[in-house]
Amino acid sequence: MSDHLVLLLELIGTVAFSVSGAITGLKKKMDVLGVVILGLTTAVGGGVIRDLILGVTPPNTFRNPIYATFAIVTAIIVFLPVVQNLIMKKRSIYNQVMLVMDSVGLGIFTVVGIKVAHTVSAEPGVFLLVFVGVVTGVGGGVLRDIMAGERPYIFVKHFYACASLIGALLCVLIWNSLGEANAMILGTAAVIVLRLMAAHFRWSLPKPRD
Repeated sequence: MSDHLVLLLELIGTVAFSVSGAITGLKKKMDVLGVVILGLTTAVGGGVIRDLILGVTPPNTFRNPIYATFAIVTAIIVFLPVVQNLIMKKRSIYNQVMLVMDSVGLGIFTVVGIKVAHTVSAEPGVFLLVFVGVVTGVGGGVLRDIMAGERPYIFVKHFYACASLIGALLCVLIWNSLGEANAMILGTAAVIVLRLMAAHFRWSLPKPRD
């Protein structure tokens, strides 16, 4: 997969996660700075954690400000009154936007994390690749929820992290046989489809009984 296509995927994921973070800030009645910080953290947080795990310092976010710039601009757009009213006016619209944006961001960043691990590691093992992929996918959302005073989404909603895990495994296992581009596309699609299906059919992992 070309570097330009990977960059495009990263920017799409950045915008998607920034929207989900900014909407969470709106729900929590934060001011514009809070909304922007939450959007930025959601968008780049997973990538920063990934780079630190892989020993990429300073993290790519700080070496290439395009990701932070896209995240900040997106969050500001979400904060605009006309956009706020459109998203927050109806609960159904809010839920659908959050679900779609979170799913797209999760799928893209999961496979991008695997791509980065392949790039910086000479012989990455399956565990490293899957772990880094999942951390990249869910890391920003965990930071978002903690900063917003919520229990991390991955522990309570459907099987958020499991969708990332399954997509990461699929991507890693077919990487050599089908090629990098096909592996990333299929891995991303698997995560998004699983997230949407989990929300529609209310799939969830077992929880303790009351």
